[in-house]
Amino acid sequence: MTKAIPVAISARIAAIRLPVPGARYALPHSLTWRLFRAGADDAVSHGTTDKVVTLIDALEPSTRYRFEAEGFEGFDFRTSPCAGLIDAGDYGLIPEVALTDLDAAKSNADGLRAAMADVPVGGTLHLGPGIWTSLPLSLRSDMSLHLAEGAILRAPSLRDTWPVLSARTAAGEMLGSWEGLPDACFAAPVHAIGAERLVIEGRGILDGSGSAGDWWTWPKESRNGARRPRGLHLIGCRDVTLLGFTIRNAPSWTVHPQGCEGLKAVGLHIQAPHDSPNTDGFDPEGCTNVLIEGVRFSVGDDCIAIKAGKRGNGGEADHLKETRGVTVRHCLMERGHGGVVIGSEMSGGVHDVTVEDCDMKGTDRGLRLKTRRGRGGSITNIAMRRVTMDGVLVPLSANAHYFCDWDGHDEWVQSRAPAPVAEGTPQIDGISVEDVDVHGLALAAGVFLGLPEMPIRNIRIRRLRIHSTDPAAASMPPIMADHVRAMRHEGILCEHAQIDCDDTDLLSPDTISVPNVLAAS
Repeated sequence: MTKAIPVAISARIAAIRLPVPGARYALPHSLTWRLFRAGADDAVSHGTTDKVVTLIDALEPSTRYRFEAEGFEGFDFRTSPCAGLIDAGDYGLIPEVALTDLDAAKSNADGLRAAMADVPVGGTLHLGPGIWTSLPLSLRSDMSLHLAEGAILRAPSLRDTWPVLSARTAAGEMLGSWEGLPDACFAAPVHAIGAERLVIEGRGILDGSGSAGDWWTWPKESRNGARRPRGLHLIGCRDVTLLGFTIRNAPSWTVHPQGCEGLKAVGLHIQAPHDSPNTDGFDPEGCTNVLIEGVRFSVGDDCIAIKAGKRGNGGEADHLKETRGVTVRHCLMERGHGGVVIGSEMSGGVHDVTVEDCDMKGTDRGLRLKTRRGRGGSITNIAMRRVTMDGVLVPLSANAHYFCDWDGHDEWVQSRAPAPVAEGTPQIDGISVEDVDVHGLALAAGVFLGLPEMPIRNIRIRRLRIHSTDPAAASMPPIMADHVRAMRHEGILCEHAQIDCDDTDLLSPDTISVPNVLAAS
């Protein structure tokens, strides 16, 4: 009998994977489950689930349970201990205040800070049902923030009195950031700096109020000397678990782990309006050992964007850190510019990324790598397997002529003539794709555009299946680079790229390492 697999277990919530063969984010049909205290005959709770990653909540700390699900072998687990629970409602919080009431938002922030100060090491700050408006809250090590079902912790709509993170710490480490460079930014509504053994969990909601303020009207600017805040910003943290909650309406990137090690994001729901600018879903940057599992995305930009900082215009690189060891599993990307994207800020290097058993619906791209001359760094060992794409414009793409930044259209960036290999030359080596099913293909199954001086190497594609095309698709360029012709319902095309595909019918006849395959006629 198949075994259920514990993914993340806190003091009060367990996330359990039910690995039904062929299931991606959702199960093929609902399954019943029961939960017992270990050694007891009567279930303490029961229900049904339609998701591969199932959340069981309302658990008690330091308690041994037995979980049984239809068709699966039962297993025992023990919840984490909790050194004590502090109810934030006991600290004078004011519910249901206007988003423009900064006095109340400051009062609530003071109350939350006072409550957190009383949380013992290894304890929990509990936020009960209600709408709580607060100025940004900075979390600390060795604690859990538990958002009860019905709790909404939201930011005010005005940015007056918001704290600002400077570009660097006193020791010179990157603190505030913007698109891969040190830069002053407003503190996120919930953030943590240097925290360890931190848990944010529950069935509640974090709301950044991006739609209520003016944040989305100045997407690439600074105001009051700072860039827009993230929704949840984790800087230099270790051993962090994000479990079960919804986060929405971020002023810019929704969840931004920066320089973190050991991070689990499980069973989240990440939301932003489709037309909100740069509201990426989850952007690990300079991070190691990251798990994103059972997360549902519907955002205004990339669902997941894996980054490693950006080399400065003068070659500055002291802030760069590699990203290594990212696993994305059983996730649903319903909308966004890309399903799983690497770059374009990748100067520190991105390595060992695995995407498996996911659904992508209505995203512009599926797996997308993007970089350009001047970035430097390398992307290696990227694997995608058992992924279903429906209504995705371009399922696979890697673009080394991405026309980002103020000089992105300059000839030295876009030229197809070989340039000298230097520190700023990016490298892409190792893309493996297996068992990807595509429905409603619009533009091209895959586009790989490398540099003549540094081709994309070791692309391996097995069992890429195109089941249908979108009859309403309009012909257009499939990637963001100059000198690329419009496409519609095409296969796999390459320029300066080395590809091994088991289905040669998908390949353009002149697709391998031949200049100007994509050039406009």
